[in-house]
Amino acid sequence: MDAHSRSQTSSPYHDLLGIEVVHWEDRLARLHCRLVPAHANRGGIGHGGVMLSLLDQAGAFAGLFCPHPGRRRSAVTLDLDCRFTGQARIGALLVAEGTLVTAGQNVFFARSEVRDDTGALIAFGASTHRYRAGSGDPMGVALAG
Repeated sequence: MDAHSRSQTSSPYHDLLGIEVVHWEDRLARLHCRLVPAHANRGGIGHGGVMLSLLDQAGAFAGLFCPHPGRRRSAVTLDLDCRFTGQARIGALLVAEGTLVTAGQNVFFARSEVRDDTGALIAFGASTHRYRAGSGDPMGVALAG
């Protein structure tokens, strides 16, 4: 990813969970998260909240790509649907991929999934996001200087 894209994906929440956006283009986002002991639930496996966060962020980024330096697009999540299909072991590298399904002027829809480093499907879902002011335009909004 270029420096512009890296600067747009920076987030304190990503830092807290250890989420990294590793690929981002129009309609597609791929994120990584290495599960560490702090991600474990009481049963010793990856907590579902981590999977939900990955699904949410992958879906959101799929609809927010903005290649224009000095500009950004942003949104809020309106709805997030999830199905857990597997368990994630601590130490696994999780890969979340989000794809844009369709977008209007104010709202967009995405699908996303989380797989572990063996390719096993851990969770999948769909989400609805509302563009924040000006972000429905692919040009995005100017960053405050």
